[in-house]
Amino acid sequence: MKWIGALLLVSATSWVGFDMSNRLGDRAKQIRQIILSLQMLEAEMTYSQATLQQIFESISKKTAYPIDTFYGQLSNRLTMVVTDFLAIWDEELDHLMEISSLKNNEYEIIKQFGRNLGKHTFIEQQKHIALTIHHLESELNEAIEQRGKYEKMMRSLGILFGLFIVLILF
Repeated sequence: MKWIGALLLVSATSWVGFDMSNRLGDRAKQIRQIILSLQMLEAEMTYSQATLQQIFESISKKTAYPIDTFYGQLSNRLTMVVTDFLAIWDEELDHLMEISSLKNNEYEIIKQFGRNLGKHTFIEQQKHIALTIHHLESELNEAIEQRGKYEKMMRSLGILFGLFIVLILF
């Protein structure tokens, strides 16, 4: 019985370590998806002259979870009469933060971008998109660096922590 309990404990802590390691990798993937979605947003604004609702729907179909959910919900909410776009953007961004591996830095960058979306001329809007992409690329580089440093360590710590607890209990 003790061996089964020890195996379960080591398995559980190992699983937590692997989950934390995967979150580091997911963060970099999700930042890449956001950068890609902003590039799509700029292209759609430039060439299609579509509404934001149509652009968000198009981006939602071309991106992966959880970024597709963010743009899909924005698109759905823009089908109704909108009095405060910023409130919708903030609510959906908060939901994105709950379901994603993004950090507060990315949150602030995307939130600031939402404050400028649709309030400027097209040329100024392109500059805001480029600036946002630049900031996100900096965060992407940091995420890749953190993943390289800590991914293997998280896995090892999960296993070692489980073994440590088992040794203490026995």
